[in-house]
Amino acid sequence: MPASKDTMQEPGGEKRYWLDDPRNVGRIVWALYAVCAGLLLADVFIHKHGPYAIEHLFGFYGIFGFVGCVALVLAARAMRVVLMRPENYYNE
Repeated sequence: MPASKDTMQEPGGEKRYWLDDPRNVGRIVWALYAVCAGLLLADVFIHKHGPYAIEHLFGFYGIFGFVGCVALVLAARAMRVVLMRPENYYNE
């Protein structure tokens, strides 16, 4: 059976998928960068209707989302210290 167009056959018989190639992963990352830059540039042309003055600043929602994600990661690290159990917790 021939391999589909999104998979390749390795010499060892193992399938190789299109995301196994680092060039394709790099292309996806650069595409995401381009989409983020395009959305940030589109922020100049979008009329905002937020009730607070801070919502009208350039790139506010992008910065707010980034700060929120960083806060979630830091909160998860702090929770890990509190909730962490020993490796053999269930064997005791």
